[in-house]
Amino acid sequence: MQQKKFEITSESGIHARPATSLVNAVNSFTADVNLEANGRKVNLKSIMGVMSLGIGKGTTITVSAEGEDEKEAIEAVERVIIAEQLGA
Repeated sequence: MQQKKFEITSESGIHARPATSLVNAVNSFTADVNLEANGRKVNLKSIMGVMSLGIGKGTTITVSAEGEDEKEAIEAVERVIIAEQLGA
């Protein structure tokens, strides 16, 4: 299992557009990919799950992946976070 933490620095947090980008980034991977924030964990392949977390600025999120392409899935999430200027 691979995991990585990110701090959300965007004033808007993770709203609908970046949430969609994150979900789209991991949907092609076979690994199970989860997002944890605010004490809750959801499937990162579910837009409704991601939106339900209400991730705002200053929130630390943990992305975890388990499966044969777990490393690539985490890298894809990191690329979206950088591209969308969500955090570091």
